[in-house]
Amino acid sequence: MQYNKLGNTDLELSRLGYGASPLGSVFAQVDQSIGIRTVHSALDWGINYIDCSPYYGLTKAETVLGKALKGIPRDRYILSSKAGRYGPEQADFDMSPARIRASLDESLQRLGVDELDIFLLHDIEFVDLEYVLAESLPCLEALKKEGRIRYFGVTGYPLQSLQKIVQNYQLDCVLSYCRYALHDTSLLSITELLQQHGVGIINASPTAMGLLTKRGAPDWHPAERALIDCCRRAQQLCSERGINITQVAMQFAVSHQAICSTLVGTASPDNLRNNLDWIEQPLDHGLVDEIREIFSDCAHSVWPSGLAENSDS
Repeated sequence: MQYNKLGNTDLELSRLGYGASPLGSVFAQVDQSIGIRTVHSALDWGINYIDCSPYYGLTKAETVLGKALKGIPRDRYILSSKAGRYGPEQADFDMSPARIRASLDESLQRLGVDELDIFLLHDIEFVDLEYVLAESLPCLEALKKEGRIRYFGVTGYPLQSLQKIVQNYQLDCVLSYCRYALHDTSLLSITELLQQHGVGIINASPTAMGLLTKRGAPDWHPAERALIDCCRRAQQLCSERGINITQVAMQFAVSHQAICSTLVGTASPDNLRNNLDWIEQPLDHGLVDEIREIFSDCAHSVWPSGLAENSDS
C-alpha cells in the first residue's frame, strides 16, 4: 500500500481509504458481523484511513465502526468523522458551536476513542458560508487547540463553496466527492489553490455514487438523464472490452498525485479486496481517453447541491 502525506499535517494516509457509510446500511441492509469483518480486513490489508459520520445510518455506522475498532491499537488507524449534518432534510443541518461540541462528544463515545485525527464539517453548501467562517470553523480550531481533535476541515460537493472557505480560513484538509472521477475532473480547477494553502485533498465517491458501476445509478441519484445515459454508454464500452467499469473508475480516481487518499465504501471484504487489487494494476490510458470522450458530449456533469447561492450549477 502506498501512503501519502495529507497537506501540511503529519498524517500519512493510505492511497485507498475506507468509507464507513455502508456500515450504517445506507445503500443496503448490512449484517453487522460482515461489516466488522470488512473493517478488520481493511486494516489487515494496509488501509489505515477510515472515515465516518453520525449522518450515515443516523449514527448506526459510527456505532458499528466503534465495535469493529474495539481492542485495535489506536496507532493502527487514522480516523475522521464529521459534524453538522444529521439527516436528509435542510432542517437537519446544525453547524453551531454548541452542536459541534456535543456532536464530537457523541461521536467519540460511539467510536470508542478519545480524540479524532480529523474532524470535518459535513456538506457545508447546505448552510450560510459566512456563518461557517465566523462561528463553525473557529469552533473546530478551538477544539484542535484543546487537544480534542488533531486536524480539521470541511466536506462538500460544489467547488465554489470549498474555494470560498479555503480562501478565507486556514484548513488542514478538504474532502471532495464525485469531482475527480471518470465523468468529472473539475476538482483539478482548485487543486493548485489547495496546495498553495497547504490543504490536504481527500477524494470520495470514485464511482460517482453508483454512476460508474455495472448496476448503474440508483433511483435517487441527482444526476440529469443525459449524464446517466453517458455513464451507461461508458459501461457498455467497458463491457465490450471485457473489463469492469468500476475497475477503471477506481484506477483513475487514485492516479492523481495531488490527491492524498480516495475513499471507497463497502461492507464486503471481497469487494474491498477487488478494489485493492485493481488499483495495483496499470491504468489503460487509451480506454480512459475513450470514456472521457463519451462524457465530453454531456453538457451537465454537475448536479445542484445545497443552497442555491452555494451551488456550482
